[in-house]
Amino acid sequence: MANSSSGTAPISVTRSLPTVAIVGRPNVGKSTLMNRILGRREAIVAEQPGVTRDRKEMPANWQGREFTVVDTGGWLPLGAGDNASMDAKVSAQSERSMGEADVVVMVVDSQAGVTADDEGVAGRLRGRAGPVLVAVNKVDDEAHENFIWEFVKLGLGDPFPVSALHGRGVGDLLDAVMDAFPETLARDAEAGLERESDDAMVSVSIVGRPNAGKSTLFNRLIGDDRSVVHDQPGTTRDAIDTVVQTELGPIRFVDTAGMRRRARIDQAAEYYSLLRALAAVDRSDIALLVIDATVGVTHQDQRLAERIDGAGCPIVLLLNKWDLLDTEAREAIALDIDRRLHFLGEAAVLRVSALSGKGLNRLLPELRGVIAEYRRRIPTQAVNRVLRDAQAAHPAPDGARVLYATQGAADPPTFTLFANRTLPRTYLRYLERRLREAFDLGSVPVKLRVRRRSGE
Repeated sequence: MANSSSGTAPISVTRSLPTVAIVGRPNVGKSTLMNRILGRREAIVAEQPGVTRDRKEMPANWQGREFTVVDTGGWLPLGAGDNASMDAKVSAQSERSMGEADVVVMVVDSQAGVTADDEGVAGRLRGRAGPVLVAVNKVDDEAHENFIWEFVKLGLGDPFPVSALHGRGVGDLLDAVMDAFPETLARDAEAGLERESDDAMVSVSIVGRPNAGKSTLFNRLIGDDRSVVHDQPGTTRDAIDTVVQTELGPIRFVDTAGMRRRARIDQAAEYYSLLRALAAVDRSDIALLVIDATVGVTHQDQRLAERIDGAGCPIVLLLNKWDLLDTEAREAIALDIDRRLHFLGEAAVLRVSALSGKGLNRLLPELRGVIAEYRRRIPTQAVNRVLRDAQAAHPAPDGARVLYATQGAADPPTFTLFANRTLPRTYLRYLERRLREAFDLGSVPVKLRVRRRSGE
């Protein structure tokens, strides 16, 4: 977390591999090129310009050489777009990638020729110390290759003809990228760097309704203005993730698009944003559900919490903008949580301000406890002792009985119960509550799997 007067613990962003930034004006095919390099549909692609807004970094591999590829939003000159404030933020992110990357690939559109905005991007790149390659996109066959030489006037060297959609010429472009890496980075890319495996790394997704403050929180946590923050709902379109080093070890924080009801989703890009956000939750170990405290717990917050809980993902509730509430409003939202989110049990509730960092000093200690509970392994003897005592205190109806039990898995704690007959749902909830109380599993999901077995 960024250093601040609120006492948040320092976190440093992990960046071990050489980076390649894909930049250019809107709608030239940057995200399509990134997907082609990755070999899968990772970045959201749509016909309308301006879909990509945040920087999205993903690990990539070419001929056994590892690197990080960065997709960026379309660069526009100041005040050129319909939403000048938003465009300025997106362009600032793009310019930052131009300055930080080891190699920059500027994408242009062969069918449009050199535009004034292309000239603007090139003007910023000509002052760069590192290498820049120009990829002329939408060159789908040899007949169109002559179009590329118009782009020599950008002053960035000989252009590369590519078709990001069909893959034509992308291999030659990547060969040139590898050759352009500085010598030490090229060795790192060739050998790969020793990194924490995905299985051992904790993944924390930041979810919530549009405009609840998720991107502001994400930027605060990683100590870097990585996600575009704006007061327009739905600013984040993709799931943006960054691995950071903390006192708990490496943690992957994932900023997701704001989730709204499907009935209100009327654009393809927004629909795919929702799918990416839900997929991020399914892959996460912990979800931070950000609620706008000035609005209260809405029906949509409730649906999101149910969706996350159903995925078996522990939830930490963050009441954002808490500092803007008076005493009466604070009491009202506490009642809201008890009434609308009671099914979350003992999930932690943190009252924070993502903007100032106030209250975020409690987050890492809370994550430490949740991670410990989520990965908890309990001896079989202890599990059976608790269930035996629970059944003695309150037997199941109709002679049903748990004969034997064991913890089959962690992440989250999952128990297999061998029973002589079907156990009612109400009784399973009773047994789950007894296991939670006995082993201090209050804030994580607990799964019970029942297998029928003949009696003793």
